[in-house]
Amino acid sequence: MDRVIIFDTTLRDGEQSPGCSMNHEEKLRMAAMLDELGVDVIEAGFPIASPGDFHSVQEIAKTVKNATIAGLCRAKKGDIQSAADALAPAKSRRIHTFLSTSPLHMKHKLNMEPGAVLEAIAESVAFARQFTDDVEWSAEDGSRTEDDFLCRAVETAIAAGANTINIPDTVGYALPEDYARRFRMLKERVPNIDKAILSVHCHNDLGLAVANSLAGLLAGARQVECTINGIGERAGNAAMEEIVMAIRTRNADLPFTTNIDTTKITKASQTLSAITGFTVQPNKAIVGANAFAHESGIHQDGMLKNAQTYEIMTPESVGLERSALVLGKHSGRHAFRKKLEDLGHTLGENALEDAFLRFKKLADEKKNISDDDLLRLVS
Repeated sequence: MDRVIIFDTTLRDGEQSPGCSMNHEEKLRMAAMLDELGVDVIEAGFPIASPGDFHSVQEIAKTVKNATIAGLCRAKKGDIQSAADALAPAKSRRIHTFLSTSPLHMKHKLNMEPGAVLEAIAESVAFARQFTDDVEWSAEDGSRTEDDFLCRAVETAIAAGANTINIPDTVGYALPEDYARRFRMLKERVPNIDKAILSVHCHNDLGLAVANSLAGLLAGARQVECTINGIGERAGNAAMEEIVMAIRTRNADLPFTTNIDTTKITKASQTLSAITGFTVQPNKAIVGANAFAHESGIHQDGMLKNAQTYEIMTPESVGLERSALVLGKHSGRHAFRKKLEDLGHTLGENALEDAFLRFKKLADEKKNISDDDLLRLVS
């Protein structure tokens, strides 16, 4: 009950982020990285979207050794058949089908009455079950769906054969407590809910994707859908690295386990950045360049005495060699002396004070102080 399934959608939802599309070889390379990382389910693409996407999903299905491979499809037989064909070579396969359930989407996007939506859910899930025992159904715009209809839709999907039920916060509208309430409500009101695993899928339009995902897990969900570096539509998806490290770091309060090898997180992040050309913002949690970097003199002094004073996880736990003490105008003498010693220079107190004053003057004029700058200061 405490095991959380990591469903990675970097290659599908993540790739839909403008500018993040990947070619065939890049998708295969990223899929191999996700498998090495320990992802449970890789959503490899949307097979009906294009011949290229179909081919990539098919090749990933052939080559990935450990993870279940999923293909996304609308509630249409053509989509489902395409996904089934693309996934056929996989050692473990999942068909993931979805349909909108919010009043707004049903009226303006689908132009369908609620009864017709329920019929489409039952038909599409039952058709998908003809190809695999592993079928996931998603209630698109689930966080804006009325409670009564969401319960009916979920019950219908499970009765038709869905064994994973995903309640997406498709537009990043939810707040953590409201999102968690929906999962508690489904567990209380849907009579066959025990036959399915509940899943979270959160977007980051209000910057709450990770918070909402964790709230869903605490309310009973046991699958989390996420992406490397949080890439995805609009403001992105919940970032896998943040969810996994939150579980690891705050395990007493988030009493779950995952199959992720956290020491591969930095490698996965850098692989994706290299493939897409999307650089990670420096202050990004876990994988940003500044996540384990310290410039403040007070922080640097604490780090030199005991790293736990200012770091709640070790850099090694996410695949980095060490933290960085970055010298700048906020740095103190302790860090300055340590850096000079690392460069092979041990100065007496007077010489150190003189060099430190010249360093401070330079740091006021220059944002980045290099090792060469420091060597020139003491030469």
